[in-house]
Amino acid sequence: MLRRLVLLCVPLLAAGADQPTRFHFDFRSAPAATGVYSKETGHGFDLGTKPTPTDWGVSSDKPFFFSAAVPEGNYRVTAHLGDAAACVTTIKAESRRLMIERAVTGAGQRLDVTFDVNVRNFKIPPPPANAPGGDQVRLNDREQGVLHWDDKLTLEFSNTRPCLTALDIESTPSIPTVFLAGDSTVTDQPREPTTSWGQMFTRFFGPGVAIANHAESGETLKSFVTGLRLDKVLSQMKKGDYIFIEFGHNDMKQNWPQTYVEPFSTHKAYLEVFIAEAKRRGATPILVTPMQRHNFDGLKVRNSLGDFPESVRQTAREQNVPLIDLEKMSIAFYEALGPEKSWVAFSGGRDATHHSAYGAYELAKCIVEGVRANHLDFARFLVKDYPGFDPAHPDSPDQFDVPASPGRSNVPPRGN
Repeated sequence: MLRRLVLLCVPLLAAGADQPTRFHFDFRSAPAATGVYSKETGHGFDLGTKPTPTDWGVSSDKPFFFSAAVPEGNYRVTAHLGDAAACVTTIKAESRRLMIERAVTGAGQRLDVTFDVNVRNFKIPPPPANAPGGDQVRLNDREQGVLHWDDKLTLEFSNTRPCLTALDIESTPSIPTVFLAGDSTVTDQPREPTTSWGQMFTRFFGPGVAIANHAESGETLKSFVTGLRLDKVLSQMKKGDYIFIEFGHNDMKQNWPQTYVEPFSTHKAYLEVFIAEAKRRGATPILVTPMQRHNFDGLKVRNSLGDFPESVRQTAREQNVPLIDLEKMSIAFYEALGPEKSWVAFSGGRDATHHSAYGAYELAKCIVEGVRANHLDFARFLVKDYPGFDPAHPDSPDQFDVPASPGRSNVPPRGN
């Protein structure tokens, strides 16, 4: 029996309230299958895409997007998949965050997949009268129109034949949040082919924890403070949360005098500010050394980051906080592929700093290994099919098949 689109929305209550926001979308009817997102309805298929209605719901041979206007926060999403014909569905959230890599349903089969997504906007609670500060993040031109700074949750369905029967979305305010603070090597890159490990990190965690990627291209420790990005993170942070801190590619630029920091002095001092602010709120800070660039000298990667990785290591020891040595793991990864083949891990096969989807996927696995090695509590939410990873023996790039996201001409390219 066909059913009409059902939308159940209980408004999000004040902090501390138990009643969550809930949405249920049923696509087993023509009205649901043809609904287009608008501010008036607050939900619908988005970004000019529209799948084909079926007796089971909707399906398509092309990627499609569905959005729902929600308050900022963490949300548990359950996608009900299946169709009369076989389907393969990959799900990404917001700006290309990989959530479900490959969900396969045979003809007449059903499958439910569940994951947690962080949704945010650029607003910050305003400071009291006469107090310094601001009420919004200072976004740059590259961030205008991106999906991770708006007032809605956007889901992308792709692969050879994505299909969708229904969606359940429910706020989960009490689950731990893992905040990511960093630069373009971490950020949610909105356009292909550049991808960062923060966008792939989400794939390795099931329901129970949400990843909030606040990294942005061109950022440094200093600018993350002056641009009120740290204020935004701290305004959302609660006891039991985590923050990964990875900077260095831009902090080392002496030709950026307003944000340059000296390793072993001002660099460490700024790291200590991030650590202290997180600890003050009962969160766990984790320092991450920046990955190396594609900079080979023969068969070995030559250091292009100066003393900054070692400065991070020293700070972690002195402050007694967890360290993930991504620099060392990235060297092992690149050298395992070799100077020529390793270009497949970089954006467009020619960008020596930024990564392809494959490279970002492998670096995200390096971060996951760091989570496990440091015995961080949220490691218990790792997906059950995660086999472990040795960067000296990476996955074959020939077997990597996460589909690319469709382009969006209104989003400009983003550099370091």
